[in-house]
Formats: sequence, structure tokens, C-alpha cells
Amino acid sequence: MKVALLVAPKQFRDESVSHSMPMLQKWGASPTIVSYSTKDCVGYRGAVYKVGLNAGRMHPDDFDAIVLVDGPGIDTYKLYDFRPLLDMVKLFFDKGKPIAVMGNAVKIVARANIINGIKISAPKDEESKRLVLLYRGIESEKPLEHDRNIISLSDDSMVEQMTGVLLEKLGAK
Repeated sequence: MKVALLVAPKQFRDESVSHSMPMLQKWGASPTIVSYSTKDCVGYRGAVYKVGLNAGRMHPDDFDAIVLVDGPGIDTYKLYDFRPLLDMVKLFFDKGKPIAVMGNAVKIVARANIINGIKISAPKDEESKRLVLLYRGIESEKPLEHDRNIISLSDDSMVEQMTGVLLEKLGAK
């Protein structure tokens, strides 16, 4: 099982990666850090991860799932406005592959226009909430929601539970 962890070049949530990556590895998945950077990616709290694949070269056929990691870098780099990323996320969705989305990274799945009629864990920031409503997602009060092939998380303390749901969808648990 190959899982792409898409992170912003800087200011992604380190904890989201550090909690999900070992769990994925423990259950036999092969996680790869994917970003739009050729340099090492630096998290919000200073963790450094080497990029395994440039996101511009990524294709959904090469991975079984994608995790969209949250953090201020989503907004700094405006990843939700980058059309090639939105098209790639839509391809994952159309192929029925799991998409795990954390916190403000929900803006990416909203702008990819794939959440119509899908329950999305209520984002905390107003802009994310607005986009979920605008793109006709169904805002759920649950901190962890999974509907069809989208797993959404609004409570950062539940990254391990979200990873568990992802692993179940991949048939690992």
C-alpha cells in the first residue's frame, strides 16, 4: 500500500505527519512525503522532512491513498488555488481512492469540487466552513467523519484515529 502525504513546503502541521507516518508504516503501508518543493519541507514546529516525490510528478495510479496535511502553509502557499493539485485530488476521488483531509486542508477538497453531498467534519476556521457550504458539502459536528472515499478530520488530537480509518479503507486493519 502506497500512501502520499501531501505537505506544504513550509508550515505544515508536524504532528499530523509524525503521528500518522509511523502508524502507516506499522501496518505495512509505504508513506511518501509529497510536496511542491525540491528542498526539504519544514513544519510549523520545525520538523524537517525530505520530499520523496515532487507533487507535479505524482499520479493517482502510483498511490493507493492521499493524505492532505493541514497547517498554515495551506494558506501561505494557497494550495487550494493550484489547479494541478485540485485536478489530481479529483482524480483520486474519481478512482475511488481514499482521500484523508485534515483541518484547513479541507479547502483543497472543497475547491476540487468533490464534496457535493458528502459529510465533512466541521472545519474550525470561517473560510474553510464557507467553502464547505459553497461547494455543497454537508457540515458534520463529528470531529472525524468518513463518507464515501473522503475522510475528514477537524480535531488534530485524533490524527491516529483518522489514520486507523484510512488503513481500514485500504484493507490493512
